[in-house]
Amino acid sequence: MLDAAHRHDATFSMPRPDLLETFPNPYPGRGYEIAMECPEFTSLCPLGGIESDAEELNQLEGGAPDFATMHITYVPGDVCVELKSLKLYLWSFRNDGIFYERAVNRILDDVSAVVKPVWMEVVGDFNIRGGIKSVISARIGTRTG
Repeated sequence: MLDAAHRHDATFSMPRPDLLETFPNPYPGRGYEIAMECPEFTSLCPLGGIESDAEELNQLEGGAPDFATMHITYVPGDVCVELKSLKLYLWSFRNDGIFYERAVNRILDDVSAVVKPVWMEVVGDFNIRGGIKSVISARIGTRTG
């Protein structure tokens, strides 16, 4: 639950699910959806340099940033995720070398573990890398309305 005195460290090296906070769902008996979009998601490529044999390029590509828009949609149970804590949690991926698929599934696992939704979907819409656009989605639960 929210703690007004709780302070967050803005320096990260890996995902921090401990940053996620919740508040009571104001309509716990109603099957409504909450949709959030984070257009500034950033992580690092875990395999920097594999696309080129040139030593100079390998050094430049290692740990290159990946950018995405993360879409998180869910039907809440008893609690909802607090937006500032979600933002800080998503920022905590900034210095993590992680594959797209793992990032999306990790976000789903971490957020759903805290929120315990009826249904949740996370979609990572990643910017083009190497001429290929990737959109990864993962979901849990049963969507109800």
